[in-house]
Amino acid sequence: MRKRLLATGAILAASAMLLAGCSGGSGSDTSSDAINTSPAGDGKSITLWDFESDTSAMGIAWKAAIAEFEKETGATVNYEPKSFEGIRSTASQVLNSDAAPDILEYNKGNATAGLLASQGLLSNMDAAVAAYGWDKKLAPSLQTTAKYDEKGIMGSGSYYGIPNYGEFVDVYYNKDMFAKYNIAVPTTFEEFEAALATFKDNGITPLAESAAEYPLGQLFYQLALSKATREWVTNYQQYTGTVDFHDEDFTFAADTLKDWVDKGYISKDVTGQKAEDAGTAFEAGTNPIFYSGSWWYGRFQTEITNFQWSSFLFPGSTMAPGSSGNLWVVPENSKNKDLAYKFIDITMSAPIQALIGNNGGIPVAANSADITDPKSKELIDNFNTLTARDGLAFYPDWPTPTFYDELNAGLQELVNGTKNPDDFLTQIGGQYQSGVDTITKG
Repeated sequence: MRKRLLATGAILAASAMLLAGCSGGSGSDTSSDAINTSPAGDGKSITLWDFESDTSAMGIAWKAAIAEFEKETGATVNYEPKSFEGIRSTASQVLNSDAAPDILEYNKGNATAGLLASQGLLSNMDAAVAAYGWDKKLAPSLQTTAKYDEKGIMGSGSYYGIPNYGEFVDVYYNKDMFAKYNIAVPTTFEEFEAALATFKDNGITPLAESAAEYPLGQLFYQLALSKATREWVTNYQQYTGTVDFHDEDFTFAADTLKDWVDKGYISKDVTGQKAEDAGTAFEAGTNPIFYSGSWWYGRFQTEITNFQWSSFLFPGSTMAPGSSGNLWVVPENSKNKDLAYKFIDITMSAPIQALIGNNGGIPVAANSADITDPKSKELIDNFNTLTARDGLAFYPDWPTPTFYDELNAGLQELVNGTKNPDDFLTQIGGQYQSGVDTITKG
């Protein structure tokens, strides 16, 4: 994102690298002697936080990992499920206290894991990586979001987290509703808009959305990406060039969102909707289209039983939001670091990686022969198509620690009409630049 050394063009290797597990050097000389890879856990416990639903691929896999961890170590896991927003908004305070968990799932990127690493709140994992050989299981491009320098800038420095899955954003669609209205899967942006119009003409709001949390921000970014170049992404994420929020790409995105709200393709009610609201609206069949991440895939496999569904890459664009998955991080205040590292290693094992892959996730170190579920192969095929064309573009809120909230707030104003597209772009452009200046100029 902010680092000129970051090789954005190498983001995530193709399928063979993800499924077979490729080697890549960590660049660390840290000794692994201090890491006990067979920690005794009798009478001990670790506290674990995550924000995955029980029916998601990661939720299923990590539940199995907890059982295996307790069996292997004799320790118990105090599992405390949290919300994404709850962890994001309180991490700096909680991790700087005695209430810090021993291990938690945390969002990757400069504005999140990088920020906590620069504040001294996360454990340096170089020794654990060397001891367990995780760098041999992670493709070099997947290691990008795991490493941060002393300023919290992604792509170099030491390991402060470990991802065990990949992710990207695509279009979920209700196959039954598409068939009912004789709509083919769109292959161009014009066909996509025609599908939205057909649903609206039949009294259906086509897009399940949320402006209170991430989905609408990702759709806004995707619309810009449909016009953008890789250089544009690099400038935006890595600060390598001028970013003009009134350029053709951002202007197209803002104008299109406003147009879709005006035409009723997106409800104005989404200003108060969270990601969960949008996802469950799609599950209920209320809205036939949901643009969101692969993290929903396993959950939809389990929870959608009354209609057929599938997904496709956003038409008319070679790029989409995506990266490695979220990270396992170990707080500096963790009381049981060796046990925490052991748990991470179990999540990287072949059986747990296969569970991720066969339940709608994208494993980073699975054996390809272990992925047998046809629906999961469909998801991975879409991901491989995207990575093969160098299509992963990170996420819109990554550049600064405050941009997630600022972008959501601006989009809420765009949707409810208190800001026109031009004013919206001026506002978020100023906020973006202010955050970048703080980082780059100190």
